[in-house]
Amino acid sequence: MYEPSYMQLHQNGELKERARLAVQRLENCDLCARFCHVNRLESLEGAVCRTGARAVVHSCGPHHGEEDPLSGWCGSGTIFFSWCNLRCVFCQNWEISWRGIGREATAEEVAEMMLKLQELGCHNINLVSPSHVVAQVLEALVFAAERGLRLPLVYNTGGYDSLEALQLLDGIVDIYMPDMKYGIDETAFKHSKIKYYVEVNRAAVLEMYRQVGDLTLDSHGIARRGLLIRHLVLPGEMRSTEQVIAFIAKDVSPDTYLNLMDQYRPCYRAEEFPPLDRPLTEAEFEKALGICRMYGLFPRGH
Repeated sequence: MYEPSYMQLHQNGELKERARLAVQRLENCDLCARFCHVNRLESLEGAVCRTGARAVVHSCGPHHGEEDPLSGWCGSGTIFFSWCNLRCVFCQNWEISWRGIGREATAEEVAEMMLKLQELGCHNINLVSPSHVVAQVLEALVFAAERGLRLPLVYNTGGYDSLEALQLLDGIVDIYMPDMKYGIDETAFKHSKIKYYVEVNRAAVLEMYRQVGDLTLDSHGIARRGLLIRHLVLPGEMRSTEQVIAFIAKDVSPDTYLNLMDQYRPCYRAEEFPPLDRPLTEAEFEKALGICRMYGLFPRGH
């Protein structure tokens, strides 16, 4: 049976120590690239993520719509965390990320969710929007590992992650699945209200790749370890897309598992930000595929 990365750290006590250090960092929070430095154990004033000592969970359950190596035949065991460290004007899950719909959950409750997903036969634990709840996830993982969790962890992130948080996750996360949303900082600020996205995102992706390498699959085609990158092609943003693809091909790995996504549709406040007020055209997506081929990347989707 496959043994997830965190088991060795759990057995030698390091996992519990990582969780302790992560919770300690909440007192002057630098666990995402916003670097708010808010004491999240006492107040949420100034915290972009609006999340305190406890994670807010929107839902959990098997997900059959992720990439094939994650979903398999039994589904990816997703836990959707509410709130977000990004402010994307086109967010398709804006009720969760902007309004924070969900309920607070203790570390023990999140651990029970993980164990329930394992009981249901899911192939992995898929942590959706985890950047602002790294400490809470690690706390929960300690309880879950003690009670028999043996599934690999998927860190399913918008890609605005701090190196401080990723260092705490080294040897714990099996599969990193970051978005690379933008290749141009001006676009990132306009659409997600974040500074230095390109530099931060690229540094995070390189660190993720250093930790886990290219995506590896078992004999049944199920992901066990490695990096999987998502890039949603946005209407009118082909220059940004080319910057992302060129970086992946040249600086990460030409063997990177890239899901080049064509399912953009106007959501939330997208109508206020043309050309995001229209769907992606078939011609635009074909051009994005052509850019991939030009750089020697061969995207794989569902």
